[in-house]
Amino acid sequence: MDYISTRDAQANPAKFTDILLSGLAPDGGLYLPAFYPTITPQLLDDWRALLDADGYAALAAEVVGLFVDDIPPAQIAEITARAYRTPVFSTDEIVPVTTLTDSLHIAHLSEGPTAAFKDIAMQLLGELFEFELGRRGEELNILGATSGDTGSSAEYAMRGRENIRVFMLTPAGRMTAFQQAQMFGLDDPNIFNIALDGVFDDCQDVVKEVSADAAFKAKYRIGAVNSINWARLLAQTVYYISTYLRVTESNDQRVSFAVPTGNFGDICAGHVAKQMGLPIDKLIVATNENDVLHEFFSGGNYRPRSAAETQATSSPSMDISRASNFERFIFDVTGRDAALTADLFAVKTKQGGFSADELGNSEALRAIREDYGFYSGTSTHADRVATIKNVHAEHGYLLDPHTADGMYVARSLAGQVETPIVVLETALPVKFSETIEEALGAAPPVPERFAHVMEAGRHVIDLPNDAATVKDYISAAIEGTK
Repeated sequence: MDYISTRDAQANPAKFTDILLSGLAPDGGLYLPAFYPTITPQLLDDWRALLDADGYAALAAEVVGLFVDDIPPAQIAEITARAYRTPVFSTDEIVPVTTLTDSLHIAHLSEGPTAAFKDIAMQLLGELFEFELGRRGEELNILGATSGDTGSSAEYAMRGRENIRVFMLTPAGRMTAFQQAQMFGLDDPNIFNIALDGVFDDCQDVVKEVSADAAFKAKYRIGAVNSINWARLLAQTVYYISTYLRVTESNDQRVSFAVPTGNFGDICAGHVAKQMGLPIDKLIVATNENDVLHEFFSGGNYRPRSAAETQATSSPSMDISRASNFERFIFDVTGRDAALTADLFAVKTKQGGFSADELGNSEALRAIREDYGFYSGTSTHADRVATIKNVHAEHGYLLDPHTADGMYVARSLAGQVETPIVVLETALPVKFSETIEEALGAAPPVPERFAHVMEAGRHVIDLPNDAATVKDYISAAIEGTK
């Protein structure tokens, strides 16, 4: 399997292990497979039996193997077995599913070490990185940005691993106390937390600017764990498949997914699974007050907002106004027109954005809704609080604020979507106790594995929103002069 950049009109091929370690393409684009493998009905039958008999790790090995031909299958199986196991995850199922009604389900993506869906991809990345770096005798310095959960998931997946350092940018003061404690409480010598004076989009822009400096990136072996890294999305396609298999009895049934999203990574994995042939009906984009993506899918205009216009909300991991993975989706929508994609994302987004009419197809928005199956909706703080309260009262199930966004939008569209809807969970409620207390009048329960998180010290440095300053810090840390 070869990989190509969304901005490379020549479609120069790259191998999986090369893009695994590099993250962003040299031209600023994002990598995608040259084609999507096909899921046949027979393959689904085989996977259904495999999941029942051997579990999630075995299924993951099969799915990853479709996209990776430069790691032997036996070693892929060993890698997924190490990534998806207890006690790393709190349940053998890895991604269990709860049925609320015949037409509404929740896929539990928060059984990992940091209680967030990012753990599922990060645990696989940690194993892949360590395997490939060991094979090459190289080291990697990971630079990432987080709006709340990516950072802690990455750090817990990479801590203590040989030949890997993690430099994680966070928006100063924009995460919950629990999220900050999870990250800043780590005192591992290969983990470096940086609180940037800005919002998540600023952090993401700094990551992209540093990664675009080819000389710096090569000298210091800079890699990525954000969802700009294709391996993240690859790992996430697995739980769409496993969830589909768990909520259906036969392959003639279709299922829809409601996905809380800000950076379009989680739902982009669903798009990939649907393009492969998984019987997905609708992919429902659920946003909070930062509703740039909803504006596009409902009205056809993609207008990224500035940091000043990005609201701080009670579902902070979605406080994003420039969705990196949206470029991958638009690349597919334009018929994989790299020149047009480069113009849209390297030029027009900086000038204010673009409309669906500029995608080279006057029927693009219709195709996005009907052919690609994308619906969308948005919710407010009041909607989140009411949804948390209602779902808890009706079903005895406690949602976190982000999953509440997904649940609110799913329920609001239930009359328009004829197939069962699976809401993808974002995190456990313990990470957002303030909102839970507002909804229920009591703090959420604290799982035993997180009982002492808030007691740890804090290990973080404050830096201005400036790529040059961040580069200076990274180079000093790597060279041991920090």
